[in-house]
Amino acid sequence: MADTAREAGSSPGIASQHDQHPEKGTAQSSQTAASDTSSSRSEPRPHLHAKTFLAVFAICVIYFVQIYNVVGSGAQTNTIAITLGNGSTADGVWLSSSIAIGTAVLSPIFSQAADYWGRRWFLVLSTFIGAVGSIIVARATSMNMAIAGLAITSISYGAQPLLHAVSSEVLPRRYRSWGQAADLIANGLGGITALLCSGAFSRTSNVPSEGFRKFWYLGTGLFVLATVLCFVFYNPPQTERERSFSFSEKLGKLDWVGYFLLTSGIVLFCIGLSWSENPFPWSNAHVSATFGVGMALIIALAVYETFFKKDGMFHHGLFKSRNFPIALVCLFCEGLAFFSANNYFAFQVGILYETDALLVATRYSIAIIVSIFSAAAAGMYCAHYKRVRWITVASFCIFTAFFACMATSGVGFDTEVWGYPVLLGTALGMSLCVLVTIAQLSTPPELIAIATGLVIGLRSLGGSVGLAIYNALLNGALNHLGDNIAQAVLPLGLPPQSVGPLIGALADHHEELIPKIEGVTPQIIEAGVYALKETFATGFRRVWTAASCFVAVAAIAACFLKEEGKEFTMRIDNPIEKEEELYSDVERAHA
Repeated sequence: MADTAREAGSSPGIASQHDQHPEKGTAQSSQTAASDTSSSRSEPRPHLHAKTFLAVFAICVIYFVQIYNVVGSGAQTNTIAITLGNGSTADGVWLSSSIAIGTAVLSPIFSQAADYWGRRWFLVLSTFIGAVGSIIVARATSMNMAIAGLAITSISYGAQPLLHAVSSEVLPRRYRSWGQAADLIANGLGGITALLCSGAFSRTSNVPSEGFRKFWYLGTGLFVLATVLCFVFYNPPQTERERSFSFSEKLGKLDWVGYFLLTSGIVLFCIGLSWSENPFPWSNAHVSATFGVGMALIIALAVYETFFKKDGMFHHGLFKSRNFPIALVCLFCEGLAFFSANNYFAFQVGILYETDALLVATRYSIAIIVSIFSAAAAGMYCAHYKRVRWITVASFCIFTAFFACMATSGVGFDTEVWGYPVLLGTALGMSLCVLVTIAQLSTPPELIAIATGLVIGLRSLGGSVGLAIYNALLNGALNHLGDNIAQAVLPLGLPPQSVGPLIGALADHHEELIPKIEGVTPQIIEAGVYALKETFATGFRRVWTAASCFVAVAAIAACFLKEEGKEFTMRIDNPIEKEEELYSDVERAHA
């Protein structure tokens, strides 16, 4: 009973201060009877100082470097796989998947633990671990070592929900969408930096290149800089929940059974999907058994969290408003969309249209640049109009249009694909900004970290599941690569004994070996290259078609969101400044 009492009284920041100032609570409770405009006028308006804005800036720098790393893992997949994987790209999917899985597994854990031990050290230490992982990637001598390095950097992504939580909880609730927009602007700048640096360091995506090492040496420095800035600028006061429980009590409140089921279930599920057609068929035990056990563990997690653990990762207090589960569904689909674009857009451009990696990066950077402006516009729209439903629906409709356009593209669509990233960037900026705002405003203030951990974890789970599905779809098409090339070149007079070497040289990107093959002519080379591109184009179409179906589901789900204009108040749930710093004497007396 004592623990329950302490939990009930542990709402941080201004939430707990309202208990000491009943006149504020009375003023706020009367807001529901007045219009949004008059309510906002009657509330005390906090005066934020440099301390708050520097903390948000430090958070944005961490987000910048996290996106630099994850976008780089997608943009550099082909280069790293060819350079360290002896020409094979089969394991390339694990470069991004390791980050997506790490985020999905660690986000709920870090978020729940941060409520009891505070946000600061989770942010500082995990960001420093990102620097350790980056230096490992920069010095990698094998594909496994590069994957291990990115798996270590994925630990820093466990704190990603805390970035969204801090950016919201230190600002008035009405301006939370501005905080999320700031995160996404940093997101966009990090993505642009990653793409341009990736292209500049590796000017081609089709032959071995050591340029990826420079990319992650720079990433190491950025992680260290973000660690220092967070340590210096983000130092919030302890909350009641941090002070009220002993270390052993805090450990007992964590959802250990849920963590085990979540981690083992997601890892096995994604491994099973990734092995599908790469290299095993579904009938093989490597795929079916691993996938089946993973699914069983995920189902067990759902049962456990529903009937046995009501205050765990899936805290039942989060689901009192229908907006939160709808936001979860939409963010899961947004994760499916983001990782498909992050991994396969540049991949398609590099295979079908460009040989210079800088031009490949430039095309994808168009989407990132547009996302900065669309995120800022979405943040201002939500703060001003206090509306979230139709802008969310619009974002997923735009997503659907982008994937539909990409699903119709092929070898001859070089010019058109320059324009499609505008749709992608518009949807990316709008969707994440609004959905995180929706999820946070529809949950109790004391559960903001758990809520954000859950939505970011579900987003990354969508990414890891999506990557496994897309990889299986692409590999299903590439299994016909040899037959397609053979059918294209044999009628042109290529000796049968030369077909195998030609297929191998084309598939492994060893263009320098092709002229040395017996019987090869320029016409045969052209036909073989075209067959290779058409095979890849077929695989990419499968990826884009699947992604379009996922985001269409999210567009329908978003239609059922409920407008929560009354939640856009001037209240700060967990301020970094003291109350006397936020409110002047006149405003406090008036309140």
